[in-house]
Amino acid sequence: MPEIACDESGYEGEKLIGSTTRYFAHASVRLPDPHAVLAELRDRVRSPATQYKANHLLREKHRATLLWFLGESGPAYGRGHVFLLEKAAFVREAFAEHIGLPIPGDRPALANELLRVKTPGVELERGELRERVERFRAWLGADPVGRSVLDPLVPAIVAAVKHWGPTDIAHDRQTQLPPRRIEILRERCPLQGIRFLDATGHPEIQVADILAGTVRAITEEGDPALRRLLPPYLSA
Repeated sequence: MPEIACDESGYEGEKLIGSTTRYFAHASVRLPDPHAVLAELRDRVRSPATQYKANHLLREKHRATLLWFLGESGPAYGRGHVFLLEKAAFVREAFAEHIGLPIPGDRPALANELLRVKTPGVELERGELRERVERFRAWLGADPVGRSVLDPLVPAIVAAVKHWGPTDIAHDRQTQLPPRRIEILRERCPLQGIRFLDATGHPEIQVADILAGTVRAITEEGDPALRRLLPPYLSA
């Protein structure tokens, strides 16, 4: 069975508020010859680094290489998928769903208290809201692996497998995917198996890392010319 290679960018576990990045991106790629892709990147970028990462392509002097990498003639086009998540919005939605708060319009009302955002429409008294938050924290703490509703890596892997269909995964080394969490993932999507690889020796992981990092950075920085390249890679 074909295997996809995965890596992420902007990942800090369940630290989603006050983190160093606004977005989390998780990329999956299925490449016929990842060694050739990395060789081409080395020829274009000419960096002596043993491991290539997104910041090599994000430098202005390598803009042409970035345009090639993401463009229709590049190695990732049609062979890469990115799950992109805005961390604050993910927290709002997760708390609203699991605590049972009303959702005025299309934005969960819990943002008012947890993110200190002034938004009208909260129907709960402050004491009741705090009580629900504390119950939710206790619920999470009782089984942090099985109830990992705030870890974006879980929905990211589910989205990747659903995009590619039943598949095995080669993932960059990741401590947040213990055996029990992998079993939970198997219940949510047709994940066949997962193995963890060192990115330095596996070009397919480096390409996934570059795709995740460039998509996240472009989304955060808002370069219109580059952002137009992203829709073919993104989940709905």
